[in-house]
Amino acid sequence: MPEQTIHILHLFPDLLNLYGDKGNLAALCKRLTWRGIEATVTTVTQDSKELSLDDVDIVFLGGGSDREQMTVAERLMPYKQALKDYVEQGGVLLGFCGGFELLGTSWWAGDIQTDGLGILDIHAERGEQRFIGDVVLSSDWTEQPICGFENHPGRMQIGDYQPLGKVIAGHGNDGVSALEGVLYKNVFATYLHGPLLPKNPELCDSILTRALTKKYPDFAELSPLDDTLELAANRFIVQNFSGNEK
Repeated sequence: MPEQTIHILHLFPDLLNLYGDKGNLAALCKRLTWRGIEATVTTVTQDSKELSLDDVDIVFLGGGSDREQMTVAERLMPYKQALKDYVEQGGVLLGFCGGFELLGTSWWAGDIQTDGLGILDIHAERGEQRFIGDVVLSSDWTEQPICGFENHPGRMQIGDYQPLGKVIAGHGNDGVSALEGVLYKNVFATYLHGPLLPKNPELCDSILTRALTKKYPDFAELSPLDDTLELAANRFIVQNFSGNEK
């Protein structure tokens, strides 16, 4: 079996890093290295001269304030077709909160409607109040509920795309549809921070499995890990904010 390596491209961590989004990156890397799979990370910052998707297995977009999000949108516009091609070819892309909105056709920065990258045919409408608090989802992708934290004024409209999950507690994409996030090919995008992945190891492993399967067609499955602490954190949030345990 050849040595396995997953290369993660972290876009603008100097601008997009709210509510512990770097913890998501740490979870991805640790759950690889604990299994003997090498994880390498390349960062693109404000000072970077160019962006290359060559040999990239996971693209990572975190969340930021409106001003930072607008800066990132401007910086990524020249690469939107390359990013769209990457997605259509099955590349794994993760978008958290602001990163979620950047993937769509438009979003609001205060009173200004701003163009997104148009990688997905989704858009965020403007809400009068922010949705803030813990969120619990049921999802077809995981046995245990997915839990995270939301803080967003946007009302994401995902059309006919598949959601990440259905809202048990919290608001989700728009506070009306009872849907949260979006899944498309190997794109996972969500308003949830917290960070999200350390408390949801099954979701994290699903993302890693997709990246490994794309890169290594003979890849079978990830070896099991002791997730006692991670699942205990998940259960605590589920019990305290939804009154349910799955």
